[in-house]
Amino acid sequence: MNTYKILITDGLDESGQAVLRASNQVDDRTGVSAEDLLKVIPEYDALIVRGRTKVNAAVFEAASKLKVVGRAGVGVDNIDLEAAKKKGVAVVNAPLSTTLAVAELTFGLMLALAREIPRADAALKQGQWIKKELEGIELNGKTLGVIGFGRIGAEVGKRAAAFGMTVLAYDPLLEADEIKRRGAEPTALDDLYASSDFISLHLPLSVQTRDMVGAKAFAQMKDGIRIVSAARGGIIDEMELVKALDSGKVAGAALDVFAEEPTKSPAALHPKLIGTPHVGAQTAEAQSRAGDDIASEVLNALQGKPLRWKVA
Repeated sequence: MNTYKILITDGLDESGQAVLRASNQVDDRTGVSAEDLLKVIPEYDALIVRGRTKVNAAVFEAASKLKVVGRAGVGVDNIDLEAAKKKGVAVVNAPLSTTLAVAELTFGLMLALAREIPRADAALKQGQWIKKELEGIELNGKTLGVIGFGRIGAEVGKRAAAFGMTVLAYDPLLEADEIKRRGAEPTALDDLYASSDFISLHLPLSVQTRDMVGAKAFAQMKDGIRIVSAARGGIIDEMELVKALDSGKVAGAALDVFAEEPTKSPAALHPKLIGTPHVGAQTAEAQSRAGDDIASEVLNALQGKPLRWKVA
């Protein structure tokens, strides 16, 4: 059996590293700079990243031995897929590992919006008892619009239904019957905007989805809409979101993702916005699953075995 050199740049759960180390040389250089990555990448057969490392065309050009890039998670927008194809490098991910973690965070953000939990906590810690100011709303009886009804969106829909919410879903990649099978009412995007009390985004970032939730979309929504996103930064136009929060068109927003991360966006500082630093996948269970899944998939790629989750 061949021994391969594998580079980890954004950390990996120890159980996944143990699988890789059983028969390979594994170097964990978490936090390596872009410049140093270009210097060392020619030595390696495989590269495992999360969201921080940018695997751009320059990396692929320098990677003379590279056979596979593994993303320990779902999104691969930090990997140049065209450059990977040109160099004949497989790109794989771990799409199942973080589904529950992101869905649970999404629902937690929705509840936090409905009851203003962060504001209540902050006031209490400052010695303020602002009970009369904190009249929230209930999720029961409200309509949730889910944009993107894949694995994560469907899990959010299940939780919403359990809370007594009506679930609408828009997903251009799914047939109406499949959306119904997953527990939601298939709805055109314009109708979803007009009918929803809460909207949750579960889309990849692409040319088509960048800034899709902007001035035009906000204008189509109900007054007092509440918006949640634990998908990808850049889908919401953050400057237009600030305007909508200021005007009251959007009653509140909760974002785990921002167009630039770490973020300096004015949206993150808005008093009607709840923000978290891209922690959707940050549970012990999800990180363990991601480590195990990407380790086995990277080894499959190196050994020429069938791949379950090949992206490119």
